[in-house]
Amino acid sequence: MKAMKLTGIRQMEMMEMPDPIITNDTDVLIRMKSLGVCGSDIHYYTTGRIGSQVVQYPFIVGHEGAGEVLAVGHAVKTVKPGDRIAIEPAMPCWECDQCLAGRPHTCRRQKFLGCPGQAEGCLSELIVMPETSCFPIAASMSFEEAAAMEPLAIGVYATRLAGDLSNKKIGILGFGPIGMSVLLPALQKGITTAFVTDKIDARLKIADASGAHFTGNPDAMDVVAEVQEQIPEWLDIVFECCGQQEAADQAMKILKPGGKLVIVGIPEFDRWTFDADDMRRKEICIQNVRRQNHAVEEAHDLIKTGKVSVEAMITHRYSFQETKAAFDLVAAYEDGVMKAMIEF
Repeated sequence: MKAMKLTGIRQMEMMEMPDPIITNDTDVLIRMKSLGVCGSDIHYYTTGRIGSQVVQYPFIVGHEGAGEVLAVGHAVKTVKPGDRIAIEPAMPCWECDQCLAGRPHTCRRQKFLGCPGQAEGCLSELIVMPETSCFPIAASMSFEEAAAMEPLAIGVYATRLAGDLSNKKIGILGFGPIGMSVLLPALQKGITTAFVTDKIDARLKIADASGAHFTGNPDAMDVVAEVQEQIPEWLDIVFECCGQQEAADQAMKILKPGGKLVIVGIPEFDRWTFDADDMRRKEICIQNVRRQNHAVEEAHDLIKTGKVSVEAMITHRYSFQETKAAFDLVAAYEDGVMKAMIEF
């Protein structure tokens, strides 16, 4: 099979590899059909690391995937050859204290697609995954939609961690795929106001069309002053979705007393800083989000029932051979890109 591997900073190469084989009774052999380029893939592409996770070259990234089942192990019951599936990239052990506590997303021995030191990614023609990472999709759903279920599930989980959203006024700082994946389920959960910011105006147009109540570019406006004018009592919840310190600073200013900051974005730096005075006087709660936990099914149902559409998230499409061009586009935030999709 062919696989696209990172070979250095901003370098990748198509390589021939042996086809993967089923070795465990619960394994599933999958032919990849669609893959979304994620911001974390770009971190590995441009810097070679995310925190302590450092790429050893050559390495395959990619984890937002969907495909067709080719073969299954003897013990597999939930999928069969020919099934169309979404791929959950996490592979928990299901035995540690975290898994037994209902937190497989923080499994002590977790392997995750495209994570250095854990598992090669799915930017290849074929992959093998455990049955528990394979989710059959509705006949009405495209492979692209199934691949987009991965970021959508993160947004679903983030909105759960935020608490009751009914009648809440929220902010979403950063409207890439994750910001959009937060907005869509939040709208379904009864928010009254969503204030969205991004530095790419094309993304703000998508936010407007997706249901945001008002939007703004922080390079062209004073975010804090704008929120104060529109919502004098400030916001109940702010989702930081871009991994930028300036967004965290703005969040502290625009949250009301007793508000909650939900950190979903992945920063390229090692430490966040927060205004201790604002955080203490307002009694701000800070909630981190680690990927998703038991949210794939809800993400699937939101798309299947038409309550949520991820169509506007997918702005660019590339062939497998054009993967590097897709990564360069996303890394440079060019052409109003939201989500670039690789088609196999």
